[in-house]
Amino acid sequence: MSEERERSGKTTRRRLMQAAGVGTALGLAGCTSGNGTATPTDGGGGGDESASMGSDIGDGELVLATTTSTYDTGLLDAINPTFQETFGVTVRTISQGTGAAIQTGRNGDADVILVHARGPEDQFLRDGAGVNRRDVMFNDFVIVGPEDDPAGINGMSSATEAFATIAEQEATFLSRGDDSGTNTKELNIWEAAGVDPSGSWYRETGQGMGDTLNQANQTGGYTLADRGTYLSQQDNISLVIHVQGPLRDGPEILQNPYGVIPVNPAVHDNVNYQAAMAYVSFLTSPRGQQAIADYTANGSQLFFPNALAPEPDFQQYVPMDWENTSMQSVRFQHWVDTMVPEDF
Repeated sequence: MSEERERSGKTTRRRLMQAAGVGTALGLAGCTSGNGTATPTDGGGGGDESASMGSDIGDGELVLATTTSTYDTGLLDAINPTFQETFGVTVRTISQGTGAAIQTGRNGDADVILVHARGPEDQFLRDGAGVNRRDVMFNDFVIVGPEDDPAGINGMSSATEAFATIAEQEATFLSRGDDSGTNTKELNIWEAAGVDPSGSWYRETGQGMGDTLNQANQTGGYTLADRGTYLSQQDNISLVIHVQGPLRDGPEILQNPYGVIPVNPAVHDNVNYQAAMAYVSFLTSPRGQQAIADYTANGSQLFFPNALAPEPDFQQYVPMDWENTSMQSVRFQHWVDTMVPEDF
């Protein structure tokens, strides 16, 4: 961060990062997954931005606020160094739940957000806090739990039926409880199931996806997880998938798309908008998309890129209900049909 920004008298991004704890929630040029199982692979593939820019963009630093799933899986470790090398910009990552990441962007304490909750993303756009949203990638959510399956939900094709059964059986359920994209999805499923979860069987961790999976593993509980984080940690936990998401013919309510949104420089004139747009350009370029596709953990692809398509896709730029809300499920199923291998 430049000295000029430090002298601005505003709540600076640097102070926010110091408060969060450098070296724990933050990572230079991405992150360290901590589980040792994620395997970065070559992110090559060519692209217009492949040649080094040779000079800093803005103040040479990009603050990225992002969901814990991109952090815990190790994806950012695989893709951010290439961006740094290409554009000469240092990426500083704030890993937090999607709700907190959006608030960080809303406060002007980040230059760009990479998150996965379309409703709150749309509100971010409607409020003028963010501009130029782009689709980046997708996977899905899965319901995981102990192998002996005390609630008896294994193989259910309905996420709402599985949640209702867990509540009826009062089987232990671990909720993120942190206003993250996963927490938002979980609460949507409870609402659709007609259940107001409460009682000793329903526990809020207030932690990220990796920590919540570990706690579910230790307590023999169920939880909702994004498939990417689960796959990256499955060698270290004994939880199994009981209800699949739409990547394996599961219910559409478990779809999980990710978007990247620069913070609006007309609202926060201290943000590094040039670097934010460069990051959007990189993630959505053929090279960035190939790097996302190439990233695997435990032999499995964790995220499926969806920024590029031969047909126009205006819904990624505007709130989902700007024109036609029914298109959301159609778009996600199109991504699954065209980008996920049949043997996944």
